[in-house]
Amino acid sequence: MLRITELRLPLDHAEDALRPAIVERLGIADTDLKGFTVFRRAYDARKKSAIVLIYTIDCDLADEASVMLQHEGDPQVRATPDTAYKFVGHAPEGFFAGGQPRPVVVGFGPCGIFAALILAQMGLRPIVLERGKEVRQRTKDTWGLWRQGVLNPESNVQFGEGGAGTFSDGKLWSQISDPRHLTRKVLTEFVKAGAPEEILFVSKPHIGTFRLVSMVEKMRADIEALGGEIRFEQRVTDLHVEDGQVRGLTLASGEQLRTDHVVLALGHSARDTFAMLHERGVYMEAKPFSVGFRIEHPQGVIDRARFGPNAGNEILGAADYKLVHHAKNGRSVYSFCMCPGGTVVAATSEEGRVVTNGMSQYSRNERNANAGIVVGINPQDYRQDGRADGPVNPLDGMAFQRQLETRAFELGGGGYQAPGQLVGDFIKGRPSKSFGNVQPSYKPGVFLTDLGAKGRSSLPDYAILAIREALPAFERQIKGFAMADAVLTGVETRTSSPLRITRGKDRQSLNVRGLYPAGEGAGYAGGIMSAGVDGIEVAEALGAAMLGVSAPA
Repeated sequence: MLRITELRLPLDHAEDALRPAIVERLGIADTDLKGFTVFRRAYDARKKSAIVLIYTIDCDLADEASVMLQHEGDPQVRATPDTAYKFVGHAPEGFFAGGQPRPVVVGFGPCGIFAALILAQMGLRPIVLERGKEVRQRTKDTWGLWRQGVLNPESNVQFGEGGAGTFSDGKLWSQISDPRHLTRKVLTEFVKAGAPEEILFVSKPHIGTFRLVSMVEKMRADIEALGGEIRFEQRVTDLHVEDGQVRGLTLASGEQLRTDHVVLALGHSARDTFAMLHERGVYMEAKPFSVGFRIEHPQGVIDRARFGPNAGNEILGAADYKLVHHAKNGRSVYSFCMCPGGTVVAATSEEGRVVTNGMSQYSRNERNANAGIVVGINPQDYRQDGRADGPVNPLDGMAFQRQLETRAFELGGGGYQAPGQLVGDFIKGRPSKSFGNVQPSYKPGVFLTDLGAKGRSSLPDYAILAIREALPAFERQIKGFAMADAVLTGVETRTSSPLRITRGKDRQSLNVRGLYPAGEGAGYAGGIMSAGVDGIEVAEALGAAMLGVSAPA
């Protein structure tokens, strides 16, 4: 197979235009092209009136060798790389007959799902412990908060089968380095579980919450069919360590599990588990993260700003954006987790606190676009001991998050309403009294206030100042971004884990052998795709250790 990259055609090209374009690009006869598949389709929208589609095409040729020779030195014509996934090994029959303990995966979000799936496909029969409920019951509990203001601390946006990614935009792209094509393994498994095949070739694939629910169930069934075991409502309360080696776990029920290999696929909100691990001496470090608000605009405003006269085109879909501003006070403000045609959702997992996030369905056809507008912070910003130097307690970031989330609950007037403000009023530093044309999507509801009021600010002063400066700057990139009646909803605090459970090159904890920190909660991923890839890599390292083979470099 031969691959062509950067094959450009107009947005409105005819359905049958690809084949003659390939033939012309390669300088071959039509009969020499036996077939082709689209590996990737992206677009270039820098010229809004002349948007171009950019294809990567894999071609089956009658005489590949001569065509390769003809295009020798052409960086856009080369052999198609092998993207097939290769396992590090498989357990022989009877591997567990001698009483060897099975590996345990703690957490069943994207990272835990792929860690468990790879272990199961290797014949290592993992036991998965998920503190929340199975996905359909969890969905009912989550709607209980959104519609009735009733929170279940163990079954919500953060906890339960599928993890936080289940209630998100379902984005399936990442900027991680991927020389082994592990993202292809993730996408392929998703398609097998029921995702649309287009995620294999569109440049920014997404799924959406409703489709993720059934996909997660299918992947669970696959793991179980391969000998894995999924246990819901099983919260880990203790870690057993002997001479620097993990030896087991204790559950909230009092049950103890014997194991020598544990994947810690915690989400970034497993605060009680982080505290337990810290108490047990597992090495971890404070890390930077970001805090801010959710912003909502009419999706049409974003579509017109990004696509001009091509707004509404079916191939382009609902427009997204990615914005960054470096403020005068030294802070970076950027858009985070942009959800086209989506909603702002209540994402708390603790009583008496308000947290926002964004999600979309596959159709992305809701009225508003939303995104986090967040400010980067570092451990020195949130340290709790008042010192000017020295190491920061790894748990201080959680304490800081809780302070902001508690304040947001109070500013929202209780009942898990979120505090909100119109963008025009926020920039001018005055409280909002009524909504304009943009109606907020957050449920249980938005209580209008002054998010930056002196003495009662929802965020630290440096964050308020930086966001006030950034919004007009973003207006210069996207017309309408600082529109007066766009809505800010607070607060967004769980952009990433506030700590890192540090691991070595073997992907094990620095000071506890057999413990494999993984995914978002451990500080090694951000989003469904990177979490899935990290789960694969950790499963490979664990599997290689159990089977006595070499893990991929």
